[in-house]
Amino acid sequence: MTIRLGDEAPDFNAETTEGTVDFHDYLGDGWGMLFSHPKDFTPVCTTELGALAKRKGEFDKRNVKLIGVSVDPLESHQGWSKDIEETQGTAPNFPLIADADKKVANLYDMIHPNASDTVTVRNVFIIGPDKKVKLIITYPQSTGRNIDELLRVIDSLQLTAGYSVSTPVDWKDGDDTIIIPAISDEDAKEKFPKGWKTLKPYLRVTPQPNK
Repeated sequence: MTIRLGDEAPDFNAETTEGTVDFHDYLGDGWGMLFSHPKDFTPVCTTELGALAKRKGEFDKRNVKLIGVSVDPLESHQGWSKDIEETQGTAPNFPLIADADKKVANLYDMIHPNASDTVTVRNVFIIGPDKKVKLIITYPQSTGRNIDELLRVIDSLQLTAGYSVSTPVDWKDGDDTIIIPAISDEDAKEKFPKGWKTLKPYLRVTPQPNK
């Protein structure tokens, strides 16, 4: 099954390090980040999970629930969590799905046969309150994820979900935004009382509307 942007995130029931999880119920009416790691007791993933645990409060502040997955069993996750705490300073403080039967990995097309028949690639799925997939990022096994970038795109997704704007290259929270072309200048006067700068008819720059 291939997941595309805008698709409903497949629901599932799974055993995790924090008990049985019904995915959609776990997300509730908030946002979620489902991410896979290729295998327990691997070096890059160890650094990632430690970093995510340390910065979980930043995801909490954005109403984003974290949940990880790999095809290893629950006992393996529990043993690996001790290594993560020892080497990174913080143990995972979010559920890790034990996906030994590869049910979740297959639902989300996380296994790429050209790389491995069993190992999940480094996927990230950002899921909105409507349970639709808003962002998909796939990393190779050799490259660790950038937490700052994940937070940045979440900020952009949450902003653009609530306002008729897009975010330009290298945008960060607090920077100027772009009024979407579908909004006429007349309608923009009401939506953007701070005004805007027209660089081209299709490129109108306005201060971030929720600041």
